[in-house]
Amino acid sequence: MAALDEVHGWLERELPALLREYGVPAASVAVMVGEHRRMVAAGVLNLETGVEATTDAVFQIGSVTKVFTATLVMQLVDEGLLSLDDTVQSVLPGFRVADPEASRVVTVRHLLTHTSGFEGDIFTDTGEGADYLERYVALLVTAPQLFPVGEQFSYNNAGICVLGRIVEVLRGAPFDECFRAHLLDPLGLDFASLNAAEAILHRAAVGHIAGQEPSPAGAGQLSVTPVWAMARSNAPAGSMLAMRAEDLLTFARMHLDAGRSAASHQVLSPESVAAMQQKHVMLPDIGWGEAWGLGWDVTETSEGMVIGHDGSTIGQSSTFRVIPGRDAAFAVLTNGGQMKGLIEALSRRLLADIANVAPVEAIEPAPGAKPPLNRERYIGRYGSSTVEHEVFWSEEDASLRLRSTPLGELAELGEEVTEVELVAWRGDTLISLTPERGRYAPIAFLGDDGSGRAEYLHSGRADKRVNA
Repeated sequence: MAALDEVHGWLERELPALLREYGVPAASVAVMVGEHRRMVAAGVLNLETGVEATTDAVFQIGSVTKVFTATLVMQLVDEGLLSLDDTVQSVLPGFRVADPEASRVVTVRHLLTHTSGFEGDIFTDTGEGADYLERYVALLVTAPQLFPVGEQFSYNNAGICVLGRIVEVLRGAPFDECFRAHLLDPLGLDFASLNAAEAILHRAAVGHIAGQEPSPAGAGQLSVTPVWAMARSNAPAGSMLAMRAEDLLTFARMHLDAGRSAASHQVLSPESVAAMQQKHVMLPDIGWGEAWGLGWDVTETSEGMVIGHDGSTIGQSSTFRVIPGRDAAFAVLTNGGQMKGLIEALSRRLLADIANVAPVEAIEPAPGAKPPLNRERYIGRYGSSTVEHEVFWSEEDASLRLRSTPLGELAELGEEVTEVELVAWRGDTLISLTPERGRYAPIAFLGDDGSGRAEYLHSGRADKRVNA
């Protein structure tokens, strides 16, 4: 309790100053050790209206939603309605991606562990009707295969949406109804909002994005996002769900208590809770963590395992960490500016203070870092249907550079062309000299195309080399 009270006092004193340092309009932080919780919020939820952030404000949690969707899937496993090694086609006979063999062999486990190999950043808006997920899964017939099923990890939003469709088919009800009936209601998450119409009934944060005019934090002047959320078609992956930071602690408490809720509902079996926290696929060295479980990012530390997930949506970012060995958890929700920098700073402090987890090596370029000596291994073009990466050598300033050009739907959503300088970091992982939203992004180069050049550029998504 003393340590938790000290953390609470530090947050109350320092959070407003940290918001100013990172140019973040508002943040809500919730911390739990055992049965004890502390919540702190600061800033404003909307720069145009000046509405104050309080601990009962709901923020979009983005891809943290994926752990909820994974929990819904594991409930089906508990009930004997589904097996992790069932093929998707055994549940959804019409499921197809562009590769016929991949369509036939991909399993539920592949989707949960992001190892299905098909293109995952597909954000087509399939409307507001109850059939929005059915329509979304049908359009995946054109999704290209980036690598053979099961070969490696590549973050896949589309695969999680397919899991959402599996939930509603096996439950015989729309996904949103299943989400509320089997998770939100048993956990008593009355503030959790599945869409904007529900969120507006609460004190809701809006996202903020950078414009062209410089701000004190070094980003563009912030303005309110033109829309509150992304398309509903990606709801199982994290395009809609909003809640309080404290609500994530309630979800964590259930996973820490072997699947039982505070009201003694057995929401998930102890066996499924344990299976979700096991390492199922190792991650490349990109600063995300050590491995992926069934929904969770899983990392072993000297003080025990840390599981969690991060999330980003339009102008909002979140992080969620659970430390089972310390019976502890925390959540940080933000709404614009250098959010990732703020989240990283808070996470390092909270992990140390509530779980005694020593800070890992900072994810940042070393002072005086230079381009890699074997730059020919990295130079070339890599891509998918949604992005083209070009790694090239600039003679003008003797630098290795990465230019990323969004394609298709990402371009239509307003994603801009970016260009950064890459320098050596760790092994075959390079790092940008320019932080993104306050956080430096490592880029791993994997495999061999047969001539000594990297076959994949991996930034969380595995993008294959398309030429020299």
